[in-house]
Amino acid sequence: MSAKGSVLKRVRQSRKSNIRNRYYKSKMNTAIKKFITMEKKEAETSFPEIIKLIDQVSSKGIIHKNKANNKKSKLALHLNNK
Repeated sequence: MSAKGSVLKRVRQSRKSNIRNRYYKSKMNTAIKKFITMEKKEAETSFPEIIKLIDQVSSKGIIHKNKANNKKSKLALHLNNK
């Protein structure tokens, strides 16, 4: 790899975005896991918050919009089958 300025800057930028992306993805996955283990009453109240979180992660470009829609659909099915 070249040690030119622009290459080094790109490495710094990619590391920074990688850390940020990992944080939001981890936050989303943790919220989903908690949601799955909740009771029905609790799950119904926290459902809009989790949907909002998934939409935020999708709007930042961390996950694709179709993946976000798929996750929301699966959570809705899980909530309705409780």
